[in-house]
Amino acid sequence: MPAAILALEKLNELKITGLNKNTSLRIDSTENWQTSVSIDPTSSNGLPSIAHYIKKIFLVSDNDAYNRLYEFLGQEYFNEKLWSKGLNNCRLISRLSVALTFEQNACTNPITFYNDEKVIYHQEQICNDKKYPNKLSSVKRGIGFYRNDSLINEPKDFSSSNYISLEVLHNILKRLFFSEAFSESERFNLTNEDYRFIYKYMSMFPRESKFPIYNSLEYWDSYVKFFMFGDSKDSLSGDIRIFNKVGEAYGYLIDNAYVVDFKNNIEFLLSAVIYVNEDQIFNDDKYEYDQIGFPFLSNLGKVIYDYELTRKKKFVPELTKFRFDFTTDE
Repeated sequence: MPAAILALEKLNELKITGLNKNTSLRIDSTENWQTSVSIDPTSSNGLPSIAHYIKKIFLVSDNDAYNRLYEFLGQEYFNEKLWSKGLNNCRLISRLSVALTFEQNACTNPITFYNDEKVIYHQEQICNDKKYPNKLSSVKRGIGFYRNDSLINEPKDFSSSNYISLEVLHNILKRLFFSEAFSESERFNLTNEDYRFIYKYMSMFPRESKFPIYNSLEYWDSYVKFFMFGDSKDSLSGDIRIFNKVGEAYGYLIDNAYVVDFKNNIEFLLSAVIYVNEDQIFNDDKYEYDQIGFPFLSNLGKVIYDYELTRKKKFVPELTKFRFDFTTDE
């Protein structure tokens, strides 16, 4: 979520004519460990763009899409921009689902934005020379982990991993939906159109997307909606929309959500994480997501929702701006 938000903020700060979230881009490689991208068959024009990566992040929690936004932002900008807004308890220093060293993750690919044959903006490879130490007191978990099909009988060391606190995630959500409650220095530099774009794709079901097209058997309505619906694959009516971003890795499940019920005029913010790894072994694909994790988060959402149904409200929610036409990807 912060990568999606800050990618739009960086575009706004660059203030370059013709450069926006829909501008086609090409990601190059200057190192043999970097991967390049020049096409994206899932987009409407077959080309990558910041907007299309953001869509995929929110629709199905796409790791590659995050990596590409990470490369656009650069490690230094990504972290220090968050810290400058008072969002301090986080360190986002690596791509996801690719095995790279600390030094490799500190360098991000060259990126060219273009329209037909005209280059709109070119960003050279960015390498961050600053070192961001891990400030957490405890970064070792479990009793073992698999590496290359071999079990290593010692705790897994997460000291070189990304981290972001639940409080920071919740505060990002509050800034995103209630920016007027924060000082100008704490807000994100987004336009009204940016907010509308993010809200729409945060709340859209995968089956409602035209670009990309997702198979509803593989990506059901609640695929990335853990609160209230995470334990079911049933089709959802849309009366309740969840504007959120989830996480799922190493036995951890997280949801960070603004939940809206248009029918009953309910709204609430909720963020939670649960760890389900009974054998305390990582990378063995034996996590209790289905047995414990998803039912817990689903029930937690329902408990809060049921409370909000009966709670007498001092202020009546105004939810009009969160309604969208999901029949179009515009």
